[in-house]
Amino acid sequence: MFAAYAARIDRDQPLNGLEVGERPAPTARSGWTTVNVKAASLNHHDLWSLRGVGLGEEALPMILGCDAAGIDEDGNEVVIHSVIGQSGHGVGPKEPRSILTERYQGTFAEQVTVPAWNVLPKPKELSFEEAACLPTAWLTAYRMLFTNAGVRPGDAVLVQGAGGGVATAAIVLGRAAGLRVYATSRDEAKRRRAVELGAYEVYEPGARLPERVDAVMETVGAATWSHSVKSLKPGGTLVISGATSGPNPKSAELNRIFFLELKVVGSTMGSKDELEDLLSFCAGAGVRPVIDSVLPLDRAREGFEKMAGGDLFGKIVLTV
Repeated sequence: MFAAYAARIDRDQPLNGLEVGERPAPTARSGWTTVNVKAASLNHHDLWSLRGVGLGEEALPMILGCDAAGIDEDGNEVVIHSVIGQSGHGVGPKEPRSILTERYQGTFAEQVTVPAWNVLPKPKELSFEEAACLPTAWLTAYRMLFTNAGVRPGDAVLVQGAGGGVATAAIVLGRAAGLRVYATSRDEAKRRRAVELGAYEVYEPGARLPERVDAVMETVGAATWSHSVKSLKPGGTLVISGATSGPNPKSAELNRIFFLELKVVGSTMGSKDELEDLLSFCAGAGVRPVIDSVLPLDRAREGFEKMAGGDLFGKIVLTV
């Protein structure tokens, strides 16, 4: 079958390890199901895999891709939850949690096999391309906002780094939930786009906000950390799910954190139940993922190059 896969690890030039071509079709295994992939979306996790983060040389070649929507063995339209092993379903009971492609072949292929427990019905209101955007970036944003930040309608939230998949999702979901969403970006065009998607106001990184916020959604890391901490009201919550600019800020702002009793919460992906809730929320509220571009699977390299260069707003989707 046709697939996009990691053939080798290159920590400095990750795209050197990306290959597109034929790979063996998945084989049947007890408790698992095979899905015919209709659409799959890219995540920064795929780039990190090509750098060898979470993926060892011994696992190569590895078909990349965490997210997908398609048709299962019974002809049902489905969405794949990409966290494997968190409940023991389809794997050994002692197997630790991992994301698809850290141990098992991924979704950038004509077919993918996953534990049957990891398959959810696709709402009819969502296209395959839209549904394929949800299981990683949008699920991460959903958990950050509504589980780990615990914000309520009317609260103020700052989203750092508008344009990235998680940040874009947080803007759209926050607006739909009645939050007052502020957003930052270095790029003027991305700031304008954030306003179009529902951001209340947008600023350059580090700019002073008109008010302190109840929560900050942080995916940028070192470059925006101090601004995130300083933007919170007393007792506010900073939720971090990534550090694309690096994990070591110049100042940890510890004095401000303890004096204002701020909460710093780490957040990774989300549960199957949260993905089910997210699917229902998108279908019922008319929320749709922001898609930057849709490419056929044989042009996967173009999508990877665009994501690596940061020249995108929303998700890149590969169709089979």
